[in-house]
Amino acid sequence: MAQPARPNPWLAWFYLALAIAGGVLPWMANLDFMRDYGASFDLKVFIDLANANPAAQSLSRDLLIGATAVTTWIIVESRRLQMRNLWLVLLSSVTIAFAFAAPFFLFLRERRLAELAREPETSSAIV
Repeated sequence: MAQPARPNPWLAWFYLALAIAGGVLPWMANLDFMRDYGASFDLKVFIDLANANPAAQSLSRDLLIGATAVTTWIIVESRRLQMRNLWLVLLSSVTIAFAFAAPFFLFLRERRLAELAREPETSSAIV
């Protein structure tokens, strides 16, 4: 049986950098939207604009389908790996941005995989 790949420590930090960019860049656009269309975040206007032309519709639908698939995988994978703080990832998906939540989950997943990779070493050292 093949050994699972060893986690790359740099990969977790790369995912964290993507999460930060995925939180900042969409919110910069959200702030521009609120400046241009009123101080409150009018969800109906936002959705209307997200579907204003075929290019926007394509991106909106692409995000909806992709985010649904990845969110389902996030839930299944976090349970499989017995990860903590899944609620934080799911909450950040709707309060910050999916572009933050997905790489943030991957950051947490890499850290969990590294933790699991260390467990046999720890338990054999104790024996």
